[in-house]
Amino acid sequence: MSRKPLIIDCHGHYTTAPQALADWRDRQIAGIKDPALMPSPSDLRISDDELRESIETNQLRLMRERGSDLTIFSPRASFMAHHIGDFQVSSTWSAICNELCHRVSTLFPDEFAMAAMLPQSPGVDPATCIPELEKCVREYGAVGINLNPDPSGGHWSAPPLSDRSWYPIYEKMVEYDIPAMVHVSTSCNPCFHTTGAHYLNADTTAFMQCLTSDLFKDFPTLRLVIPHGGGAAPYHWGRFRGLAQALKKPLLDEHLLNNVFFDTCVYHQPGIDLLTRVIPVKNVLFASEMIGAVRGIDPETGHYFDDTKRYIEAASTLSDADRFQIYEGNARRVYPRLDAALKAKGL
Repeated sequence: MSRKPLIIDCHGHYTTAPQALADWRDRQIAGIKDPALMPSPSDLRISDDELRESIETNQLRLMRERGSDLTIFSPRASFMAHHIGDFQVSSTWSAICNELCHRVSTLFPDEFAMAAMLPQSPGVDPATCIPELEKCVREYGAVGINLNPDPSGGHWSAPPLSDRSWYPIYEKMVEYDIPAMVHVSTSCNPCFHTTGAHYLNADTTAFMQCLTSDLFKDFPTLRLVIPHGGGAAPYHWGRFRGLAQALKKPLLDEHLLNNVFFDTCVYHQPGIDLLTRVIPVKNVLFASEMIGAVRGIDPETGHYFDDTKRYIEAASTLSDADRFQIYEGNARRVYPRLDAALKAKGL
């Protein structure tokens, strides 16, 4: 390409929201047992100045330091906590978190594009999420959604992603031409550490659920982003290729790679090298999830673990054209509503 790519981070969460949000959530959780304590959404008051400060001193500061241009920004994944309360609790909480991310994208329209969480609840029909999904796309300009394959919080009581109960959400995604990042929330199962086990387990599980199904025959334009580098999928690509063959499925390039994508939230150079060698470049989207699960400095490099742009730059097998696709081209293809918004700005 003749110009430098836009550095689009497809995986950002509002992990630095003002303390008032967590305080309101604590009151809501207390209100589950004692309805007299249940707060109203109007009780939460966060000013634009508070939002600006929370972003400018955190995400925006690091974006500028690390050289990224735009972040697809959604509510904090661990705060989704769909296992807490009932559908009404989840619905109210989702609406509040989505509105805050929308306000951030309005205050910083050149740096943030909103993606929505859904008001999922264990045992509740996923179709109940559609009103919030529609609102976020139509009113907030959401360019994508986060879809939790395990609303139970580590107990995996939900049917697989190929089950027809999920189809109403997929139909709406196809209608609006938006992708979903398949992202679980907090684990309440002591066997699974939230970010070290549950997240990566879920990434691998989601990939395998897609592999064993014919989901994309029913939804050929559906697009799913599996975060954190796809869990175990790239590392065990031979295993998955072999399993697909044993299950009489097509080759993975045909079976999954028109619809499934992986981000670069992999926090060391060998991991990024493996991801970009095993997975076709067209299926890799830049992401960092900074101020997320891993916030420290790597003593071996002296740089932050989640400064993933350094790894992309240092990956010896990538050409400039490859980097353009990872940084910008793939995101614009996978997130058409983001592409349209950028084109409207002349980008």
